[in-house]
Amino acid sequence: MARGFLLLSICASVLWAQPAPPAERARQVVDWIIQENYTALLENFSSPMKEALPEDTLKKAIRSLKAFGTPQQILDAEVQQSGDLMVAVVPVTFQKTGVNVQVTLNKAGEIAGLFFRPRPAPAADWKPPAYAQPEAFRGEEVTVGSGEWALPGTLALPNVKGPVPGIVLVHGSGPNDRDETVGANKPFRDLAEGLASRGIAMLRYEKRTRQHAARMALVKDLTVHPETIEDTLAAVSLLRGRSEIDPKRIYVLGHSLGGYLAPRIARQDPKIAGLVILAGNTRPLEDLILEQVTYVSSLKGEPTSEQKSQIEKLRQALQRVKALEPGSKLPAAEMPLNVPASYWLDLKGYNPAEEARQVPQPLLILQGERDYQVTMADFAGWKQSLKGRRQVTLRSYPALNHLFMPGEGKSTPGEYAKPGHVAQEVIEDIASWIAGAR
Repeated sequence: MARGFLLLSICASVLWAQPAPPAERARQVVDWIIQENYTALLENFSSPMKEALPEDTLKKAIRSLKAFGTPQQILDAEVQQSGDLMVAVVPVTFQKTGVNVQVTLNKAGEIAGLFFRPRPAPAADWKPPAYAQPEAFRGEEVTVGSGEWALPGTLALPNVKGPVPGIVLVHGSGPNDRDETVGANKPFRDLAEGLASRGIAMLRYEKRTRQHAARMALVKDLTVHPETIEDTLAAVSLLRGRSEIDPKRIYVLGHSLGGYLAPRIARQDPKIAGLVILAGNTRPLEDLILEQVTYVSSLKGEPTSEQKSQIEKLRQALQRVKALEPGSKLPAAEMPLNVPASYWLDLKGYNPAEEARQVPQPLLILQGERDYQVTMADFAGWKQSLKGRRQVTLRSYPALNHLFMPGEGKSTPGEYAKPGHVAQEVIEDIASWIAGAR
């Protein structure tokens, strides 16, 4: 769920005194962030921005960057237009990692959004896993969906006579790329190349909240449907239209949030052949958020008084989620992670394990036992709810973490920075299950 990055996605409007080109304005914002010049930042927030991101929240967000060490280098901004908005990404190198600071500006040159994201490791740092066989498949660039929300993607097609089965990969939470890049790791690319090497067509694509971040920040009453489900259904439709792929053998593989939503996706498209759920939670998202923050705060011993205070404030925000009633218009600033009330309301009462009992498709549910983000308690939820249901396969792996990569001892956020690959046994288990799920 939370993936170690900070997301601040709010729309705003305040005039700059003397508008400058977007790249220069974005660089000025980065300078203010590094200098902790909250006055300058707040003066250039619009009224909605000030309401959604008050000073105390802004300070916490910026001070959290200190965990990455001191800034070493600020590179030139890359600017792209998104409708009426200009999106500038400024790469900043800190002692411990790189961060992309994304500044969204509107026509008047006002700050319209702010994202802090870990900078993906250079492509050269990623090497194919030993189980991938590059000669066994070919990659093709495709477009998922159409119109203003179209998404670039990659289809890996096995070099065999078709039609072959196909899988759509559905991301976890956050603005993920098509490889679901985390540090130096690319779990979705591992899955795609490993399974394409075993005769399964694999489709992965940029998540809407990454590809269209600025426009998504403008979406009112956001829910998981435009964030995730709509594009998954479009990806399934794309595979059905390919002659190389058997339209009756198209599966959805969801990781983390994608696994949590997989039963809902299947209910919306009964022709999906089956679901593969990797680290899908069965407990409410708000419960996992508190558990994750508490766990990470305890890794170095007793949490500090400041950490305890932050945890308590988070607990209060999460209680507001529990108390939400239909039609609630509480501002995003009062909700956990600045996620709007509409999002939480959409998921209130949703029980993925119980939903899964209602879908007729075969299910494969996999879980890493060292996963601290989605834990064995969630895996037990699948087991309990699906007891007695036919065509359900469940398996957990003692050494694997949330990315289904091996390690030892307690899993930590820092573990994700170490290069690795999805374990081969996961690849083989999925391939075998697909072969037998007829």
